[in-house]
Amino acid sequence: MTLQVLEAQTGDNPVATILIMHGLGADGRDFIPIAEQLDLSSIGPVRFLFPSAPEIPVTINGGYVMPAWYDILAADLVRREDAAGLRQSQAAIEAVIAHETSRGMPANRIVVAGFSQGCAMALMVGLRHAEALAGIVGMSGYLPLADTVAAERSAANQSTPIFMGHGTHDGVVALPRAEASRDALAALGYTVDWHQYAMEHSVCPQEVADLEAWLLRVLA
Repeated sequence: MTLQVLEAQTGDNPVATILIMHGLGADGRDFIPIAEQLDLSSIGPVRFLFPSAPEIPVTINGGYVMPAWYDILAADLVRREDAAGLRQSQAAIEAVIAHETSRGMPANRIVVAGFSQGCAMALMVGLRHAEALAGIVGMSGYLPLADTVAAERSAANQSTPIFMGHGTHDGVVALPRAEASRDALAALGYTVDWHQYAMEHSVCPQEVADLEAWLLRVLA
């Protein structure tokens, strides 16, 4: 599976890459406005990559075909998971990272980020990537295939910074699900920079500001 990827740069000769994965039913254009709000000029030019998920039937939505990184089989998200779909998208995103490193961007200057389903994919990929990444960002999502992380994780990313933000009124991915993901990561020795906001399943200005500050630290 080859993903279509939108690309934007804040200047020539970028010094870092931020790969952002959208949520269910959206596409690569969804997070362009958020990226445009980030002022990372103090670290130099940045390249943003916005891949679009394939269109697949989504069980929880009555089999309706829409952009999705994997199928959602049940409302609780984790009792039954689409492991095959998750792994297929993982491989496709790994190919995007490989293309980025092939044109000269070191893995340790790449941040993988995502919202909702995209958050799940950022954690899925980031924890298992063979080379150390600059950071992992998860917004309004959760840790997929949590029981496999201990066996499948890469030692290269054991110390990679992780940013997680979530809304206290999220009706799509309930806050306790995100908190359980945070706690599972902490139990495995990861350092999670946790933020919660009085919002629903969305991104708020304070989260953008917190993310900007975090990115400036990890990409300094």
